[in-house]
Amino acid sequence: MNQQRLKIYNGKILTPYRMIPQGTVLISDGIITEVKEGNIDVSDAIEIDAKGNYISPGFIDIHVHGGGGHDFMDGSETAFLKAAEIHAQYGTTSMSPTTLTSEKEDLLKTLELYERADKNNKNGAQFLGMHLEGPYFAMNQRGAQDPRYIRDPDPEEYMDVIARSNFIKRWSAAPELKGAIPFARYLLSKGILPALAHTDAVYEEVLEGFENGYTLATHLYSGMSGVSRRNAFRYAGVIESAYIIDEMDVEIIADGIHLPAPLLKLIYKIKGPDKIALITDAMRGAGMPEGESILGNKDTGLKVIIEDGVAKLPDRTSFAGSVATADRLVRNMVNMADVPLLEAVRMMTSTPARIMNVADRKGSLIEGKEADIVLFDGNINIQTTIINGKVVYNRSL
Repeated sequence: MNQQRLKIYNGKILTPYRMIPQGTVLISDGIITEVKEGNIDVSDAIEIDAKGNYISPGFIDIHVHGGGGHDFMDGSETAFLKAAEIHAQYGTTSMSPTTLTSEKEDLLKTLELYERADKNNKNGAQFLGMHLEGPYFAMNQRGAQDPRYIRDPDPEEYMDVIARSNFIKRWSAAPELKGAIPFARYLLSKGILPALAHTDAVYEEVLEGFENGYTLATHLYSGMSGVSRRNAFRYAGVIESAYIIDEMDVEIIADGIHLPAPLLKLIYKIKGPDKIALITDAMRGAGMPEGESILGNKDTGLKVIIEDGVAKLPDRTSFAGSVATADRLVRNMVNMADVPLLEAVRMMTSTPARIMNVADRKGSLIEGKEADIVLFDGNINIQTTIINGKVVYNRSL
């Protein structure tokens, strides 16, 4: 459905700080032109009756590896496009495709494919730029990241990678590594967000990292240190540091498995909805049946098992990625963590938009912003997904 003007009416509109019980959203050429209570009379618009469902900003997933049987490291443009399409069916309208630790050549190929896919992405969640996860990690916090590629920041390497692509928007690394502070400062100079991840840092190292740009904690609790003892003395780890530093943003995999209900409640209680971004961290198994799968490149990646709603290493000693979709994250925050719907949606829309510096155009239903909208029912089942004013998914069709 390609249209010039679109009218969505008869729905409960979610703005960041209030709900309009029954309202209308008008869209013209992909931009929101009006958000009002009641039914606005327009003569020349295509109409969508929300049928009492919620009208919400589109979900923004700032950490996702794939879905629908595809991974962004597969080495194909198709993988980018198909993963974007499957996540759009679950309410994601914007995403940050994310890499895993790899050879430099694979990384450069992925960045090249991103540029091509971005131009041809007409029916899936829009791309916000690449998120590079690794390879500058602490070895003993690697999780399912391939240990063959883990190393300290190498200026010659990262400067070359950044010089070859304008599409890197975020890079996750361990701030305690040798060279990690100059690395963060270089990222900032290029407009790239440094995030701390797969790290064994203690509070003093996290604080120094934060002061130099590591302002976002990647998947809180996963791949990071907690309280540790050294020669009988206790040290606060990354988890505690993320709580202590009020200004630090955190992202959480709210699939109910990586983080059970008590931890979801604790994070929400301490950090609040304006500092939490919900992420899927989904691998190729999102939107797929359970069974054997592969984490990373389909030819060279790690064999994993999908069961119990999560990906696991074959020996079941560790999780190996999430298979969550954005709707599930919002649903879990409401049902498991007792978070009000408005605030659960904020953590999936306006907060990630601010973190990724796109809040001027995305993340809320406000006049002048891009028309990325989802309609969902009381149990967060997605009915319709609209990206840039175009309906890309309709459940009833």
